[in-house]
Amino acid sequence: MLYRIATTDDAAPIAAVHVESWRSTYVGLLPAGLLARLSVEARATYWKRQLEDQQAANRTYICVVEDESGRVVGFASAGAEREPESGYDGELFAIYLLAEQQGAGIGTELVRRVVAHLLGRGHASMRVWVLAGNPAEKFYRRLGGVKVAEKPIEIGGDEYQEIAYGWRDLAGLTLG
Repeated sequence: MLYRIATTDDAAPIAAVHVESWRSTYVGLLPAGLLARLSVEARATYWKRQLEDQQAANRTYICVVEDESGRVVGFASAGAEREPESGYDGELFAIYLLAEQQGAGIGTELVRRVVAHLLGRGHASMRVWVLAGNPAEKFYRRLGGVKVAEKPIEIGGDEYQEIAYGWRDLAGLTLG
């Protein structure tokens, strides 16, 4: 596997992973119609803007992972906490892997790279938001994340619960 900083050329591959991950992860958590309507093209536009912003202002860290064939199979993005009053200074904005890549240590390596980036930027702590019921909750707990907040989130016109997991001391985080 090859881990590298994303470029604007990665917008479409990141979008494809993002949409496919939602479709496999959120079955039973979100309406099937909503998942079917997800658009790789719309997500690609979003990610192109994010990547351009990242390059222009160096605000967001976006890392992709490619398999042996050069296909992007996962990504993570992180930066400064969007809600500074939370008591955390860094945030894992997103981490997604194709279903067939999960459980092989790729997610842990992406988190390791996010943590290294955040520490390098002077951040001492990190938080991540996850949809309640998402299997990734177990992943975050296994990495030592502690449930620190909950809030409602609107997706497709319906309200769901989102849970934040936090790490107070990134320097002491061990990602075995």
